[in-house]
Amino acid sequence: MKRFAIALFAATAMLAGAVQAKADAMADILKKGVVRIAIPLDVPPFGSVNQERKAEGFDLDMAEMVAKALGVKLEVQQVTGANRIPFLLTDKVDIVISVMGLTPERARQIMFTAPYADTNLAVFGPKSANVKAASELGNLRVVAAKGTTQELGLTAMNPRANIMRTEDDATAATAYITGQADLFATNSLIVPDLLKRAPNKEFDLKFVIRRSPAHMGVRMGEFALLQWLNSFIFFNTMNGELDRLHQKWLGMPMLPLPTL
Repeated sequence: MKRFAIALFAATAMLAGAVQAKADAMADILKKGVVRIAIPLDVPPFGSVNQERKAEGFDLDMAEMVAKALGVKLEVQQVTGANRIPFLLTDKVDIVISVMGLTPERARQIMFTAPYADTNLAVFGPKSANVKAASELGNLRVVAAKGTTQELGLTAMNPRANIMRTEDDATAATAYITGQADLFATNSLIVPDLLKRAPNKEFDLKFVIRRSPAHMGVRMGEFALLQWLNSFIFFNTMNGELDRLHQKWLGMPMLPLPTL
């Protein structure tokens, strides 16, 4: 019995040590003095490269605010819709701020914060295209960046849809603008920027895929970092800083957002 008690104590001590030794992203960020954040550069106004070849956008400003609030340096990593989650899973970044929508499938892989911006995913095209629902797409080719919420949502709505899947949103936009695709599935908030780039191209709203607020993402189990980010979102909602970003980049006030 005494041996059993000693063995049980040893096993418990080892387990406790293993739990303590488990990586803690929040503690690691503060210790190193650096936070690695993934942002997009292919989804204006959330992330893009300006004429001076410098990164800019809503999500970059958010990343800079997060780093400043943490009191650490910011290390930016560029991501696309397809590799946002893999960058988290392979520990290339600590946080993803990349206009990412929450789905039950994604929530099995990573954890999501409360939303920080509200968006709608929809299909756009020329006024001549008589399409009002996913079931009416027929043979029309719809371009969408693979791995994005709009691509996954449209596939679920119409598994037979003729979807042209590109590596990123910028390539998808170019494919539609240059006539390689008949329709374009994207975030409604990037359309005003596309109209400036291609004023002769029609971006008529055909149908909404779904409402899709933007969330930050962290690795599964990083509860300390998740709670801090939720507190950050709450604080900057209450002090008006998130509304300022909405006005600056989206040209609209921040509306009440749903909670998790």
